[in-house]
Amino acid sequence: IVLAYSGGLDTSVIIRWLKEQYGYDVAAFSADLGQGEQLEPLREKALRTGASQIVIEDLRREFLEDFCMRALAAQAVYEGKYLLSTALGRPLIAKYLVDVARMTGATAVAHGSTGKGNDQVRFDVSIMALAPELKVVAPLREWDFSGRADEIEYAQKHGIPVEATKEKPYSIDRNLWGISIECGVLEDPWAEPPNDAYLITASPEDAPGEPLCLEIGFQEGRPISLDGEEMSLVDLVPRLNELGGRHGVGRCDLVEDRLVGIKSREIYEAPGATILYKAYAELEQLVLDRETLHFKQALSDKYAQLVYFGLWFSPLREALDSFFDNIKRLVTGVVRLKLHKGNCTPTGRKSPHSLYQYRLATYDQEDAFEHKDGEAFCKLWGLPWKVIGERGRRRIKE
Repeated sequence: IVLAYSGGLDTSVIIRWLKEQYGYDVAAFSADLGQGEQLEPLREKALRTGASQIVIEDLRREFLEDFCMRALAAQAVYEGKYLLSTALGRPLIAKYLVDVARMTGATAVAHGSTGKGNDQVRFDVSIMALAPELKVVAPLREWDFSGRADEIEYAQKHGIPVEATKEKPYSIDRNLWGISIECGVLEDPWAEPPNDAYLITASPEDAPGEPLCLEIGFQEGRPISLDGEEMSLVDLVPRLNELGGRHGVGRCDLVEDRLVGIKSREIYEAPGATILYKAYAELEQLVLDRETLHFKQALSDKYAQLVYFGLWFSPLREALDSFFDNIKRLVTGVVRLKLHKGNCTPTGRKSPHSLYQYRLATYDQEDAFEHKDGEAFCKLWGLPWKVIGERGRRRIKE
């Protein structure tokens, strides 16, 4: 069996549990999605915990290029807040689980998702789509542990090193696009998240008093530069995470609707993604016509749902990508933003494809708009409502 292995509490316990309960030969797979830590130490840990082998892949570039950039072009945001960092990483991990399973001759794959979480769906459905012949095992849906405290006790009993403690039992998933944090005191939606729950963002109250202005350059929907310096995505996103985090940008506290039908409370940190989403939206507002821009908003919501609901490998998601790929060709230009005390505020935007025309928008002497045409426009635009109004007056008289 091939296990999606992070080295955290759940997957560390799972290696030993799979061997004890199923007698599986466990191969671990770890993906570097930009967790901010070296994954090579996981090799020794996985083998010491009972894995027969471990495969580690650097997937940062593929993650950003093929998953995050598609979500950015779609402006996909789940329930108005969540930028889908964890949800975007799962189908990529599932893809490589299948690859490693085929490479090693495994008959099953395993993951550390719970029976009431979203990740179980993202893993299960992705694997069904890519390799329907593989069995999927999710120990957290089967074992008898009553909670994370029991897992911690099991790990300590069997000498399994884990970072989680009973005093700080957060469940954390981190990648280049953001961080998802749940469990512990966060399970009370009335409780304010403690400062120790956040990893990369300063509290807005403690952020620098002086704002930071920066400029993001785009070429056909792809962010390519910061303050005029061209950068690869693998360099640009971490830099934006650093700058945005320092100024308290990108925090999100959300009571969300999980796919299984329950509400859950999680907090998120996504400073780099927040900055890029803001910048991208400003360019779209400048270069897209009104009908395309308004129609896209509905498709953006649908795209976010597909990603959140684990349907990355679906025909509809691929079809929507074709639409977004078509219009992102116009998203070229530069956006200036100001970071200050948790806020990310656009202050300027320019593009060679801009639909903004000064001579039509201005109210000064260079105004070229034919104001007298406005009367005829209003008459035609309002004609249906005038007819409705006349009908209402007739009914009142009757």
